[in-house]
Amino acid sequence: MSIYVENLSFAYGDKQILREINLNVKNGESIRIIGVSGCGKSTLLKLLAGLYKAQDGIIEVQGERNPEQIRRQVSVVMQNPMLFPASIKDNITCGHPMSNETIKRACDAAQLSDWIASLPDGIDTYVGERGGKVSGGQAQRIAIARAIAKDAPVVLLDEATSALDGDTSKAVIAALESLTKGKTVVSVSHRPDDLMEYNRIYRLEGGRLFNA
Repeated sequence: MSIYVENLSFAYGDKQILREINLNVKNGESIRIIGVSGCGKSTLLKLLAGLYKAQDGIIEVQGERNPEQIRRQVSVVMQNPMLFPASIKDNITCGHPMSNETIKRACDAAQLSDWIASLPDGIDTYVGERGGKVSGGQAQRIAIARAIAKDAPVVLLDEATSALDGDTSKAVIAALESLTKGKTVVSVSHRPDDLMEYNRIYRLEGGRLFNA
């Protein structure tokens, strides 16, 4: 089992967000969780990513229950990805040693290579504070390249396609297909429609998970 969740509950202070969540995801399966904004989807994803620690219940990802170990097993792509005030290359590697071949393969898969080749400083181009010198679609593909380069067995997507349109959307969808191939995928969104295919779809409502 790639992801195992049993009786997971979580609250911010007195505000209960998740109630007795149970979820099993096999290796290589893709699931989608839909629900209105503020229902707890992003909180659940952060728990699965090891960014939050479970208050009640069990979270196990790739056999790991320690949040620090879980973080090594997952890659996360957010709707508004966080970029560091550094180069494109540094945003992909996050300071970890990587071969040029690994970085190039990630850029190719994330549909970044043609754009990077057009830049005077190439992959050493500075992205600005909070990625202010690149477009939203470019920032998202840099984040996807980062996830591809990490090559974690579990991929978590948080509203990864909701703010895109036109050619940018097609490029990001193609990049996401490269990222998720052969991986265990959990995607959350407030929209039921999507261009990606899933084994199962769930609805998060009132802090509880239901079959959609």
